[in-house]
Amino acid sequence: MGGASGERELLQQIRLELGRLPGILGFRNSIGATQLASGQWAHQGLPKGSSDIIGIADGVYPGRWLALEVKTETGRVSPEQEQFLALVRRYHGYAAVVRSVDEAIQAALAAQLGEK
Repeated sequence: MGGASGERELLQQIRLELGRLPGILGFRNSIGATQLASGQWAHQGLPKGSSDIIGIADGVYPGRWLALEVKTETGRVSPEQEQFLALVRRYHGYAAVVRSVDEAIQAALAAQLGEK
């Protein structure tokens, strides 16, 4: 499973499994831009580099911010994605790069337990 389609498939699998976990709320974060008739660009979503899944983990810290960057085994994290993950951590959220459904579940549980 490589490339963009592999990442999309993995992301969908992760979203389904996270939806089964009590106390975890995760949303697919879609970002993009559309060129308007005027030639200007309209940007949608959170800033460039924001994580694929944005959510809330209820646990030791109720309502803790959760950010998961989904990558395949060979996927690379961009500098903007690293910056976004660091920002989430700076504000006491839980942020991780996950490369499998199991890693995503472990990350969500770690967020609930208050791990950094």
